[in-house]
Amino acid sequence: MNIQGKVEKIFDTVEVSDKFRKREFVVNTGGDYPQQIIMQMTQDKCENLDSIKEGEDVDVSINVRGREWTNPEGVKKYFVSIEAWKIDVLVSGGAESDDLPF
Repeated sequence: MNIQGKVEKIFDTVEVSDKFRKREFVVNTGGDYPQQIIMQMTQDKCENLDSIKEGEDVDVSINVRGREWTNPEGVKKYFVSIEAWKIDVLVSGGAESDDLPF
């Protein structure tokens, strides 16, 4: 699944634990019903945001992740996150990919 829009905010990488890190960013979808969608890149993908600038139009490849968590009182809660695994800057006519061999 892909989401296209303008990058509004890129946050710093957060070390959640010694084995997990994430970097969040917000994309505004624009159009008649704009949405400000927060997404995250994790682990070695965090560096993919280094070359992206706020204000750029991007195409983001994502997976939607869900998980269950039980709090100390025994109440189950559910969380959803949008995990981005690829981000390309859009240029007129499509995406500019950095996957080219040259």
